[in-house]
Amino acid sequence: MRFCTLIALIAGASLAGADLPPHEWNASAAARFLDQRESWWAAWPDAARDHQTFCVSCHTAIPYALARPVLRTVLGETTAPGERQLRENVAKRVGLGSEALPYYPGQDRQSRGTEAVGNAIVLAALDAAAGRLSSEGRAALDAMWTLQETSGPMKGAWPWINFYNEPWEGNDSPFYGACLAALATGLAPENYQAAIKIRGPLEILREYLTEQYPKQSLLNQAFLLLASTKLRGLLTAAQQRAIASGLLNAQRDDGGWSSSSIAWSLRAAGFSAMSKVWRSDASPLHTHSDGLATGVVVFALEQSGPPHADQQLQRGVAWLNQNQSPTGEWRAESSNKHRDPTPGPGLFMTDAATAFAALALAGAH
Repeated sequence: MRFCTLIALIAGASLAGADLPPHEWNASAAARFLDQRESWWAAWPDAARDHQTFCVSCHTAIPYALARPVLRTVLGETTAPGERQLRENVAKRVGLGSEALPYYPGQDRQSRGTEAVGNAIVLAALDAAAGRLSSEGRAALDAMWTLQETSGPMKGAWPWINFYNEPWEGNDSPFYGACLAALATGLAPENYQAAIKIRGPLEILREYLTEQYPKQSLLNQAFLLLASTKLRGLLTAAQQRAIASGLLNAQRDDGGWSSSSIAWSLRAAGFSAMSKVWRSDASPLHTHSDGLATGVVVFALEQSGPPHADQQLQRGVAWLNQNQSPTGEWRAESSNKHRDPTPGPGLFMTDAATAFAALALAGAH
């Protein structure tokens, strides 16, 4: 089954993927790994928030919401318990509104902005799989727009938490958040993106993204490229080609991409970030190809469909096929400090890697 058929279930439109040769990968093992990790995250005390809820994480929950409906379709499943649990949690947080406490004391405004975008992308992705925009999904999108910056240097983006952790909690992470907002808007079913009431907010979002993207890391640009395949008019064809060319030029000799090569920009915090050699704990920053960078780039390129990229995409798909663990996951490491790759926080980046690798391989059919 071609992924343009599968993606119609989560995006409400037929999107052409790359015409790549058959491959072997274990979708069932990937789904089991993601289910286990989402269940662990939901029960982890550090993820717990008020009103018996848990926070929506960029590394585990959001990639899970994007990938699990696609895996469910690949496997012929009708339901995934982790999807239900995540939906119920997010719907509860959306319903609570300001009664729910911010994720992080001391970063109230940033917490609200980050959560609003996270809630919207989760519900938009899950609603797209069902082909109907739910009342809680619409409420999440409405809440997201109320927190968009409308003036100043961040006009068009959202306040975003910053713990100086790349790639999703750093100085340049608001751009990533704005890409997620664009992706949520494009994924939302029932042609939500054409709603008259969001024309103004969409325009300043587009202006922010198109003005800022040349300064961004290649990883951020990959997320923008992906968002542009769902949100009409976000980028011109020339802008899409320019981003795709930059991503293709960063491919490594083994066919993969390395997070250490594409997740940093000059806006990232600290000398260690810009040096791309050492992490904050003085451990070496690994430069080998990994599942996160390769999965995100291959998926974004498949969706944008650059005609000159077929051979390089085949090499990226081959790298993913060759590097899935027997237990289902694709590995990636923290760019900020050393973490033992054991169940728990040590697998945060592996969670995201597995979700995007699975999306990329589903797209290669």
